[in-house]
Order: sequence, then structure tokens, then C-alpha cells
Amino acid sequence: MGLGAFLKVVAQNIDVLAGPIVTLVYPLYASVKAIESPSRVDDQQWLTYWVLYSMITLFEMTFYKAIAWFPFWSYAKLIAICWLVLPYFNGAAYVYEHYIRPCFVNPRQVNIWFFPGKKNALNNISDDARLALEKYLAENGPESFEKLLRKAEMEIKPNRSSLSIFDENYRY
Repeated sequence: MGLGAFLKVVAQNIDVLAGPIVTLVYPLYASVKAIESPSRVDDQQWLTYWVLYSMITLFEMTFYKAIAWFPFWSYAKLIAICWLVLPYFNGAAYVYEHYIRPCFVNPRQVNIWFFPGKKNALNNISDDARLALEKYLAENGPESFEKLLRKAEMEIKPNRSSLSIFDENYRY
């Protein structure tokens, strides 16, 4: 068996050889380093990775028979995991922020029937305002926010007694 045959075997089984290293060994090492570091950013990255890895594993376990029909599944999974793991891409944070977090932070506000042309009240506010609103809702709950809106609405609307006879057709 020559070097060429050995390299051919390695190339054909790269997913089997690199898979455990990329999916488990390196993330485990990086997670331990993140726990020991004072920064919380790396903690979030690796906790996010483990959440996504768990979801991928559950998906594989659930649909194993269907996945077995796709010969390139292991390679596609390896590439996807590399994208999630490598700090250069920061894929785990991207997937979590754009797809997972909206489902868990405010599940009542997730609209699975999103149409970009349709106007939504939250489409017109800045990202900072949206984040502040999400934080307020998480800390105080939607009931507190509704109470705050009613109070602001009462302050904006003039008293009925202050309306003149010329304003009778004015309705709120």
C-alpha cells in the first residue's frame, strides 16, 4: 500500500476522521477555555454552538432513515458544523440571532407568514429601539407594556370637556 492509496482512503473518509474533531473535540476545548475566561462573548458563542449542535443531532436521530438516502449528508453536515464552529465565520451566533432567538424570546410575536411588502408597526423602528422594547418586555412582561401604552394614550388624547363645539366631529 503506497502513499497514494493511503491519501485516497483519507480523502474518502475525511468526514469520519474530521467529524469528531470538528464537532466535539475542538468545541469542547474552546468551551472549557471560554468558561475560564472573564469574557461573556465567548461563553455565548459556545453555548449557542451546543444548542445548535443538539438541534442538528435531534434532527439526525429523528430523520435517520430519510437522511440515509443522501450520500453527501455527512459532508454537508461537516461543512455546516465548520461554519458554526470557526470563529472567523461566527455562524452559530448568526443562526441563533436570526432564527432561534426570535422563536424563544417573544413567541407570540413570531410571524411565520411574513410578507416583506406588508406593513408592520415594528418595521419602522430602529434596531436599537426594537432591542430596547424586547428587553423591556422580557423584564416587565407584555401586560406592563400594554399598561404603559394605555397611560401614554390617555396623556395624548385631550379631555372631552376641553373640546369646543367646533371639534364635535373630531373622533379618536
